[in-house]
This record gives sequence, C-alpha cells and structure tokens, in this order.
Amino acid sequence: MADITRRFGWRHLRSAPTAHIRHHKRGRLTHDGPGLSFWYRSLSAALSEVPVNDRELAMAFHARTGDFQDVTVQATVTYRISDPAEAATRLDFSVDPDTGAWRSAPLEQIATLLTETAQQHALDVLARTPLAVALVDGVASVRERVATGLAAEPRLPATGIDVVAVRVVAIRPEAEVERALRTPAREQIQQEADRATYERRAVAVERERTIAENELASQIELARREEQLVDQRGINARREAEEKSAADGVRTEAEAARKVRLARAEAEAARDLGAARAEAQTAWLRAHAEVDPRTLHALAATRLAENLPRIDSLTLSPDVLTGLLARLGGSGPEARA
Repeated sequence: MADITRRFGWRHLRSAPTAHIRHHKRGRLTHDGPGLSFWYRSLSAALSEVPVNDRELAMAFHARTGDFQDVTVQATVTYRISDPAEAATRLDFSVDPDTGAWRSAPLEQIATLLTETAQQHALDVLARTPLAVALVDGVASVRERVATGLAAEPRLPATGIDVVAVRVVAIRPEAEVERALRTPAREQIQQEADRATYERRAVAVERERTIAENELASQIELARREEQLVDQRGINARREAEEKSAADGVRTEAEAARKVRLARAEAEAARDLGAARAEAQTAWLRAHAEVDPRTLHALAATRLAENLPRIDSLTLSPDVLTGLLARLGGSGPEARA
C-alpha cells in the first residue's frame, strides 16, 4: 500500500518499487510507473496501484481418482502481473486517494481465477488415474498438466498475468485409505524386522553354543591339567617323603653315632674321674690314718664350725658341759691306759 501524507489540502503519494502507480487527472494519465512519488489533489485524482512483484498463491482442493477415491491436492502457483496497464483496465486496482487502500479485492479475484483454472486441469488428470498411480506418479503429472493449462489459459495474458512456476506439494488420500495403503508396506517392514530378529537370535544362539563348547573344552583341559597336577603332586610328595626318610635315617645314624661317642667319652671320663676320686680318697684316708686323732677331732670341729649355721648365742647346761669334759678327759693318755 502506498504511503500518503497530507499538507494544506494537497496529498503526497510515495510508492514502493514493487508497486506500479497509475494517476489519472480529469481523465488524463499524468503519472504511470513503479516507485513514483508526487503531489496531487484528492478531488481530481484517480489512483491505481498494481503490484508487480512475484506472489505465491497456495491452494488445496479435493479431487476424485479413476477408482472413485477422494484425494487432497496441495499446490502452490507463483505469478506476477507483467502488464500493469492491462491488469488495471481488467481488474479494479483503484485506491482511496486519502488512505491509499484498495477499494476492492483484486488479488482475491486473481487467486480465484488461478485456483479454479488449476483445479480444473488437476481434476481432469486425476479423474482418469487410479489411486495407486496417482500417489506414485500423480505429483509430476498434475504439475505438468496444471502448468500447461495455465500457460494456455487465454484470460491470464488478457489480464496481464504471467505464471512463473507451478509446484504440487502433495497428493494425499483419506486417512482410512492412507492407513490401509500403509498396511502392506508396514507388514513387509515388520516381516523384515522379524527376519532380522530371528537371524540375530540364530546368530546369538550359535555364538552361545560356540562359547559353551569353548567353556566345556576349557573345563576338560583344566580337569586334565588338574589330574596331571595331582599326579605330579603325588610324585613330589613320595619323593619328598623318601628324601625326608633318607635324611631322617642319616640324621638318626649321625645322632646315634654322636650319642655313642658321647657315651663312650662320658664313660671314659667317669672312669677317669672315679679312679681320680678313688686315688684321692685313698690318699685322704691314708693321710687321716697317719694323723693324730686329736688333730682329726680339731679338723672335724673346724669343718663342723664352717658348715654350721650362724649361732648368735649358745647355752650350755652343766650336764652337757660335764659330759663333754669327761669325754675330753677320757681321750687323754691316762684314759687310754
């Protein structure tokens, strides 16, 4: 929409480069072109604004296939107004001189024309096409037919409209039919998934069997080695017992020989000690036999005194002293006489 400002009863219009402006003053064309900017009086001006940029028209309509199935066609048509003067004479692109807004809806008229024309050609193609073929190849065939039909439509060039491109986005059946059509593919995919699962399980079972066989072989080998280990341990134990027995025999013989030698040495030492003691006893007796008895008594008393415990006090009664003195007196020469 053009930008219109007011100044002292005059109007100033400034348009965009994508809008073609036509200004008539008292029936004469005074301004004609895109992106114009000029002053005018609203009471004597007739303005038209025709967009010249590419415009996208999205459309969706229902159709019936050759096997009487309803489908929905989604398409987009790109168009542009190549002849603004022709379009302005065929359609009402006039704008309010005070506000710049369109007095009618020319773009809706163009959209209706394009939609009905495209729908007519799409219905013509799908009416002779089965549903399965339409879902597979229908997009290309409908696009080609709609593009050809719009290019051959005489009203479009007469209105100054050029179709730039036609795109068919999708052709969709009803929800129940679409689910029914998806069922075989889903079943096939499920079968492939099940087959892959079974194969994976078979591979897993085979691997488990291989692992079990390897474990069994390992256990058998381990048992055989344990048997060898037990045999070797028995051999080692017998050898150790034999060696220990031999060592004990050698040690026993050595101990017996040592004890025999020790006994012999002790016997010889005992004999030598006994002979020495006998000689010493003989010499002792001989020495005591030659000594005076009083001397022996004195020695005995001395030995007795040495071996007696410590005596702090000694009490001699007259009877003991008298008997001792009598014995001592009787051992003199007079008593022996």
